[in-house]
Amino acid sequence: MIKEAVEFAVEAHKGGVRKGTQIPYIVHPLEAAVIVRSMTGDEELIAAAVLHDVLEDTDASEEEVRRQFGNRVADLVVKETDNKSLSWLERKTEKLKRVEAGNRDLKIVVLGDKLSNIRSIARDYLTEGESLWGRFNDKRKDAHAWYYWNMADRLKELAECEPYREYVSLCRQVFGEKKSEWNI
Repeated sequence: MIKEAVEFAVEAHKGGVRKGTQIPYIVHPLEAAVIVRSMTGDEELIAAAVLHDVLEDTDASEEEVRRQFGNRVADLVVKETDNKSLSWLERKTEKLKRVEAGNRDLKIVVLGDKLSNIRSIARDYLTEGESLWGRFNDKRKDAHAWYYWNMADRLKELAECEPYREYVSLCRQVFGEKKSEWNI
């Protein structure tokens, strides 16, 4: 199943690059899958991590994912998918609600995605500094800090996992300590 998911994702993301870079997009879902694999050997969760952005960022359909990978994988991918017709703040607020209400499986897949993202942000922040935020839809560092720290709260049940501890450490490195109030 994992091999099939990788092949599907490679084809779906063909030609895509990470925002503001020349890095092929497929690197991100593959890294997310490696992170998920470090927490579980569950092939469906690893496949969901590989596929987590295909509905949001490609022409792939939910029906294709469901038919090829089954209901559990498709349900996880759907819950990871943002509604791009909403504003950035609305999308992120909805994602936080879905993760908060989600089960441990969803939280593992989301942690794979978010840790991969914050690793990329931390790496680029070292070289680009504050100009990094210009590549994002919401260009405010505080908005991203609000989202990443609130996601950390929703993923706390994974605190025993090394990827969660790395995620929190990178949030501190990029954003500083969590604030009690956010001005977003």
